[in-house]
Amino acid sequence: MSARDAARAIDAVRRGWPIAIGDLTLLAVETADDERLLAFDPDGRGDVLVSAGRADTLRLTNQLAAANPDAPVLVERAPWIDLAGAVALADPQLDLATPMKGPFRAVRFDNPGEAAAALKLARIAGLLPAFFTGGVGAVVQISPADIDAHEDPTRLRLATRARLPVEGAEDAEIAAFRSPDGADEHVALLIGQPNGQPPLVRLHSECLTGDVLGSLKCDCGPQLQAAIRAIQASGWGILLYLRQEGRGIGLVNKLRAYALQDQGFDTVDANTRLGFAVDARDFGVAAQMLRLLGQTHVRLLTNNPAKVTGLEAAGVTVVERVPHLLPANPHNERYLATKRDRTGHQF
Repeated sequence: MSARDAARAIDAVRRGWPIAIGDLTLLAVETADDERLLAFDPDGRGDVLVSAGRADTLRLTNQLAAANPDAPVLVERAPWIDLAGAVALADPQLDLATPMKGPFRAVRFDNPGEAAAALKLARIAGLLPAFFTGGVGAVVQISPADIDAHEDPTRLRLATRARLPVEGAEDAEIAAFRSPDGADEHVALLIGQPNGQPPLVRLHSECLTGDVLGSLKCDCGPQLQAAIRAIQASGWGILLYLRQEGRGIGLVNKLRAYALQDQGFDTVDANTRLGFAVDARDFGVAAQMLRLLGQTHVRLLTNNPAKVTGLEAAGVTVVERVPHLLPANPHNERYLATKRDRTGHQF
């Protein structure tokens, strides 16, 4: 089991190189081109792997609606599924612009565990969850266990810490965490001094558009600033800044979800049309960060019960859930309503 091999596979699929997971050979649709596809599958017989969420959106023949949008579905390679056809299968932004030739047929396959691992690898790599299968020329050979090892939050280590006065909390300290083979670097902002009581903790997932650019489509930027003020007012606490953009699907896929929202879909449907789970974040990462900081009992500043469940499942006790309420604006009213009505947020 090697997390390093998984890191090599992530790099390979981003570069458009074939990989193998067990007996399943794969070429990512998003980073393929005609030359690479021909070398991978000269006879054009390799089927296309997508997720159940995407397959259900496409209403594939004999494909029932799946409760798990992350589950793998194999689409039979029809003569009309060339590279452009596969891209249209994978990318929901093209649904309104690209007439689908069809019909498409979902077929059985013998390695669902390896296929599910491939979809997870695509999410980690920030790519659309879609692959050509059955070709040749894999440059990396891995197993599903390698991907699980790469995702293992217990591999996270405290790298360094330093004083960092910030607006709203001039007595803050920043701590950085990283895994040996992972590219993401998570940080914690420690505000105030431990006082013997459970700290007030906020889990904040990275949001470039909201935190940095001031996007009004979400409430992330105001939540971040309000959390710093709330922790400062409490006397002692920790803000965990988690590099899990777009609920764990990455920046590019989050922006694809934004484009789908412009077509009328809410945040939940946008994610599933892309082929991802509604929320792919791993709060075990946050639990490991807290353990490394010596904190196993916290007061959690959140409206999201899933964060409470995720922390407690990973061994951190939430002694109190503290609501984190902010006003809506005309641009994020629907977003906040979706969080309340479809993902269980408690406002």
